[in-house]
Amino acid sequence: MNMIPVSSSDIASIGYDGSTLHFLFNSGGLYAYYNVPESVYNGLMNASSHGKYFHANIRGRYGDTKIG
Repeated sequence: MNMIPVSSSDIASIGYDGSTLHFLFNSGGLYAYYNVPESVYNGLMNASSHGKYFHANIRGRYGDTKIG
């Protein structure tokens, strides 16, 4: 899976493998969010603010694990 660098004050890069969304945060934490639909990933990548989209549509809505 490739991690795509993004311009965000919270998020350094984002990766998606078809159901699991990975975030590397600028603070250094790497998290996996599970069972995320592709439509949500597409919305995230097309959002004018990746951080705002993450907080409004992903955080707290999908199971997650800190993996790094």
